[in-house]
Formats: sequence, C-alpha cells, structure tokens
Amino acid sequence: MSRLVFSRKPAKFAMARIAGAIMPGAGAHVGPLALQSDESLPLPTPDWVRLRPRLSGICGSDLSLIDGSASAYFDPLVSYPFTPGHEVVANVLGADGKPGKRVVVVPVLSCVTRGVSPVCPACATGQINLCERVAFGHFEPGLQTGFCADTGGGWSNEMLAHPSQLVHVPDDLTDEAAVLIEPTACAVHAAARYTGEQTVIIGAGTLGLLTLASITATRDAQRKAPIIVTARYAEQKRLAKELGADIVCTTDELPRHVRSASKSLVFGEQLTCGAPHVIDCVGSSDSLQQALQVVAPGGEVQVVGMPSNVSLELTSLWHRETAIRGCYAYTHADFTTAIDVVRRHDLGRLVSATYSLKDYTDAIAHAAASGRRGAVKIAFDMRGN
Repeated sequence: MSRLVFSRKPAKFAMARIAGAIMPGAGAHVGPLALQSDESLPLPTPDWVRLRPRLSGICGSDLSLIDGSASAYFDPLVSYPFTPGHEVVANVLGADGKPGKRVVVVPVLSCVTRGVSPVCPACATGQINLCERVAFGHFEPGLQTGFCADTGGGWSNEMLAHPSQLVHVPDDLTDEAAVLIEPTACAVHAAARYTGEQTVIIGAGTLGLLTLASITATRDAQRKAPIIVTARYAEQKRLAKELGADIVCTTDELPRHVRSASKSLVFGEQLTCGAPHVIDCVGSSDSLQQALQVVAPGGEVQVVGMPSNVSLELTSLWHRETAIRGCYAYTHADFTTAIDVVRRHDLGRLVSATYSLKDYTDAIAHAAASGRRGAVKIAFDMRGN
C-alpha cells in the first residue's frame, strides 16, 4: 500500500521547474513528488470518514505543480506535505475497514468542512467556490482536498473526507465515468454563463471538451449562433465535433472564422466586432491574448483554464470595454448537473489510460503529453490494491 506525497523542498522544486520547462511532466523525476508508504491520518473530527480511492485523475493544476510552474499565489493556501488528487471516485470505509458505498468527492474545503461557524457570506449562499476561510478552521490550510496535509488526497489508498463533501455515484456509472464528474462540475460552472450567442472555446483538452459537453447537454436549446472550438490535435478535433461544436479550427484559423461569423472588419490584428463570449480553457499568455483579439466590444473572456504568471497587452480591454472573468471550481448543485452531463455524453470514454501509483512517472508523462498522444484524461487506478 502506498501514496504519492508532495513535500516542501525548494531545491527539488527548482529542479522540477527546469526539467518541466524542457519536457512537460519531467518534474516527476526530479521534483518533490515521491512514493511513500501509506499513513493513516487522524480524523479532524469524529464525523469525518475514511475513503479508499478507486480512480483519481491527473489534472492540469497537478501537472503545473509537479513541473514547478504553479503560481506562488497558492503557497498560503496549501499545507505540506500533502497527497495530490482531487478528481476522486472512492468507497467509504466502514468502522470495520470494509469498503461501502461509492462516492465522488467535492474537494473544496469550505466553511462547513472546516467547522467554521458562522459560515462566511459566500458559503451561506452555497457558493463554496468563493469561500473566504480555506486557510482557517480546525485543520491545516488547503483550498481543496489534494492540497491539504490533514485530508490526504486521491493519489493514495486512503484519504479523509467530511460527509458534506460526498456525492453518491449512481450504479449505472462506471468508475471511469465517475472520475470525470469533478472536472465536469468545473465545466458545468463555466457553462452557466452561456447565453446562446456566438461563443468561442479556446482549447480542446479535458476542460475545453467538458465545457463544450456541458453547454450542449444543458443549454443547447439556447444556441442562436455558432460555437467555435480551437483544437491542436486530430483526436481533439474529432471529439469536439462529436460533442457539438459547429466549427473546429486551429488557433491560427480562429480569427478568420470569428470574423466571418460576426461580420467583422480587421484593424491590425484586432477584429472590429467578434464573439460576445470567449471561454479560455488554456490560461496562457498566448491564449488570453487571442481571446482579447476575438472577443466583441463589451464582451467577456471567461478564464476557465488555470493561468499563472502571464503577460498581456490590455489596451483593447480598456478601449473596447471588454471583461476578463475568472471561473473557479463549482457549487454542490454543479455536481448534480455534472452527473447528467457525464451520463448523456458517455464521458467515461474520455479516460484514455490508467496507471498504478508505482508507475507515477509514466502516468504523469502521459498526462503531460495527452493531446499529442491522442489521449484526454489519465488517471491513477487503486482498485487492485
């Protein structure tokens, strides 16, 4: 029995940054992530439960952490050493240690989870994603399970959860489908701002495809104009069309398609009109700059892909009164909708490969090169343990 642990080791973190810049995913070989023996953590309070993970996905935020490119902004919001893994399907362990019902985890460590009373204004309205207390309460800081020393995470054989974090998995969903519920909840949260106007989704990795799937599964009746998706690789293009995109193109082709759909003219590289809604599922300097290039005056760029340190020319934002809006995590209601989206689109098929924990360097390399290798979601598989 084993778990993966990320420790606070600045020298190894620096080595991971260098290795990851040369080859994405290479930080797993030299960085502060290591395989250790399982440790049974104490329950923060008696009402917490122990979980035995079955599958746990590898997220883009995990990859940026492993490759040393994660923003320093998060440092006060995590506690070391922690076990990563926030996309989790698991069994609840009974008092006898035997696995019981199957659940997915809502990983946000909000006021209720932390035992904070009274809860903050955001949590009082159900917006746990905007919780003000993720560094406080009766256990260590951590914005989510998988970034907190006291809870453990999904890249292990045992972790802890508060009952408020558990969502029952319907019997008709496979584990592969269930492990997509958490990232789909992120996508459902993003899709809530869709109005049916011309929309651009930049990026067709896991998050881009799930955002598209959430729009077409829950809001397709609102569609009044094309949904345009950018994709780099053949499998991404195929899946984007299958999930309901009207136009799938490369980033180089995007301005031409938006110009045609919005009847824009061009000055320099800027469109005179553009798409009212642009969803950036990448979060890089290049993707955000292109989003500002193709968004309509008064429109909105929704940042769903986690950015880090970026460099942007913002004159067009000022001149055209456009907005850049963050989109983080989800509410509990988003998980209910996500289950329907996963079922409707049979999203379990997007789990391209699974690995044992001992093969973590191979798993992380595969996840980091997933698009190029024709894959979507890579996950760790603890079912044989």
